[in-house]
Amino acid sequence: MSNAATVSTMSSYAILGCGSVGHAVAEDLADEGKSVLILDRDESRVEALRDQDLDARRTDIRDDEVADLVADRDVILILASDVEANKAAVSTIRERGGEQFIIVRASDPVSEDELTEAGADVVITPSQVIAESALRALETGELEYKAGQLADLLRTGDGKLAILTHDNPDPDSIASAVALQAIAEAHDVEADILYHGDIGHQENRAFVNLLGIELLPLSDVESLDDYALVALVDHMKSGDIGLGTGVDIFIDHYEPESEYDADFIDVRPNVSSTSTILTKYIQEFDLSPDEAVATALLYGIRAETLDFKRDTTPADLTAAAYLYPFANHDTLEQVESPSMSPETLDVLAEAIQNRQVQGSHLVSNAGFIRDRDALAQAAQHLLNLEGITTTAVFGIADDTIYLAARSKDIRINIGNVLEDAYGAVGETGGHSTQGSVEIPLGLFTGIEASEDNRDTLLSLAEEAVRKKLFDAMGVESSTTEGNGS
Repeated sequence: MSNAATVSTMSSYAILGCGSVGHAVAEDLADEGKSVLILDRDESRVEALRDQDLDARRTDIRDDEVADLVADRDVILILASDVEANKAAVSTIRERGGEQFIIVRASDPVSEDELTEAGADVVITPSQVIAESALRALETGELEYKAGQLADLLRTGDGKLAILTHDNPDPDSIASAVALQAIAEAHDVEADILYHGDIGHQENRAFVNLLGIELLPLSDVESLDDYALVALVDHMKSGDIGLGTGVDIFIDHYEPESEYDADFIDVRPNVSSTSTILTKYIQEFDLSPDEAVATALLYGIRAETLDFKRDTTPADLTAAAYLYPFANHDTLEQVESPSMSPETLDVLAEAIQNRQVQGSHLVSNAGFIRDRDALAQAAQHLLNLEGITTTAVFGIADDTIYLAARSKDIRINIGNVLEDAYGAVGETGGHSTQGSVEIPLGLFTGIEASEDNRDTLLSLAEEAVRKKLFDAMGVESSTTEGNGS
């Protein structure tokens, strides 16, 4: 019988060494109606346990008979303070062929390794358990305190709340804003969600349209001073934007590059999405999220973690698990599988035709484009080609070179690669698996754009972009052109 089978059918327990820790565990298991056998060498302790109607027997857990006494038990907890005795018990049970699931108490990292080698499935250290419990209590208390701060601020704001996403907002930023808007409304505060730039990616447009999310361009607002409160959520991807007005609320999973003198700040770089942070506030305020809010937050977490494949933390997973029953999964499927626009199809076709490959790295030229967001979709599609781990697709629009890159190579951080390659000549942004670049065309090629020199511009841009990128990735810039074969 395998350990996995034992865990899935566990019904009876044995506790070897019943000090204060073992006693507490035994009482909890007995209260749940579990069958518990207790083995301890202290006769007076055994008698006291029997007086509590617990099945306790006097035995030294280092004796060979222990393996026979626990042979019919599914889970064995070895919790004596004597680590050497615990090690002997684990070894005896395993040497006699015992396949039960064994949890054993250690005292330090060295004994943890020794107990694992002896055959323990799980090794616990009391000091570590206490520390983890203290951290959980601290997190719970801190969240309660922060939620109180946020509620007080919302109640004292005499007027509307402006919630700003980052520029060209992605699902995490939009979802976080939607959640904060719902929290504000629960405190009788009206809120507008404002953004700068474009909502260009097809999935992002589908996300906003299908969920009926109302977003206002920042350019449509005469002055942020008309709002009683201003909040920035998931905003650091925009950098320092110089709002010209005060910030009251700042919530992000990235550390701010500039200090904001905000009345409320919650920055948690130990989680992978701002949607995770806002989900915790939804829970703390005991708000049952409506379908649109839950679906938005779940999609925000999934998008930011690449469907839990990138930098996912336990907090992201527990937030997603909480949201799951509230979300509309048919809507999520529609958001994640939008129809491809003709422009995107044209860009993808051009990128496939012009791809240049060196090793597992691919760079492609999509030519002159109308929709720069199609570059990101093309880069993502090309990443599915066999043997390709990193892609970069660039195109020219409005006197600017736009580049989108994607990578599944754990050895590189594509955001850092783009900064190294183009940081001196353009604006870069990104992280380990994706990034983007904007470069003024004249600065990069040395000539101004016109109808007469389109081919020349494209040729110069292609050569410079490819060489800089391959150099930054540490590969030779010689290429295999066309179909990459």
